[in-house]
Parts: sequence; C-alpha cells; structure tokens
Amino acid sequence: MAESMNTDKAAADARREGKYLTFSLAGEEYGIGILTVKEIIGIMSITTIPRMPSYVKGVINLRGKVIPVIDLRLKFDMEEADYTERTCIIVVEISGGTGRILIGIIVDSVSEVLNVKGVDIEDTPAFGSKLDTEYILGMAKTGGRVKILLDIDRVLSGRELGILEKEL
Repeated sequence: MAESMNTDKAAADARREGKYLTFSLAGEEYGIGILTVKEIIGIMSITTIPRMPSYVKGVINLRGKVIPVIDLRLKFDMEEADYTERTCIIVVEISGGTGRILIGIIVDSVSEVLNVKGVDIEDTPAFGSKLDTEYILGMAKTGGRVKILLDIDRVLSGRELGILEKEL
C-alpha cells in the first residue's frame, strides 16, 4: 500500500515538474506553466464590455486579435490595486469549450522563469470542503519561499469560460 502511494506521489511530481513563469499578486508569488504563456505585454488600453463580472476588465486588440482580459486580483477576491508601470498582461492559451482560447490575465508584476523540480512541490493543503482549490496545482518551495502554482485551465470555471466565449 505504501509503495502505491509513493508511486502516485512520484507520478504527480513528474506531472507538475517543469518551467513556470512566476509573478506577484498582492505581495504573494504565483507560477503558471510556461507552455501556456504566449506573451507578456505591458498594461494597455482595455475596452470594457458591459454586464460582465467585475474581474473581466474587457478586451484588448493584440495585432488584430480580440482577447478577453481578466484581473487576477479580482478573480481571487483580492483588493483592487491601481495599475503601475510594472503591471503586466500575461497572454495565456487555455482550454475552452470550443477548443484552445487566448486570455489575458492582469498581474502586479512578472518575476522570472523558474525550473521547479517535482520533489519541491507540495500538494495543496486541505482548507476544508467549502473552499475550491482545484485551480491550484501545488505549492513550490524555492529559495526559502513558497510559490503557489496555478492550473491556468482551471482558474476560470467552465461556466465562466462559456460566458467569455459567447460574449466575446
């Protein structure tokens, strides 16, 4: 039985291991798999769309392509912050109902690309059944700090993605 649990942990470690783009949000460090990142751009003019959830800031025109933009602080129920010269939009490709879609996520600042080993990733702590932490891949321990690794495909629920795909 213990051998089976070790095998499961090793498989999970191998799945989560890799390069992550790290960024800060309200003083905490987060990471997303580098393979989902298409580009990083400075904050730019965002066209607002009426009747969208507050975390959906609107859309940007990126080289002729209209891309929805969400503010990750607001999505995670954090305090809204003024955008600065360090504020970035990370354009990521995620799985939507109609295939792969591009979405911009607003973050406070981009830090670095880290190569995270599977053994340095802990499972997400259990916070009780009422909290949804499915979007967290795990906690990476690097340089004496903890970085929260996000599964960017799960940050938006299927229903939320459906609204974005339908409206935009």
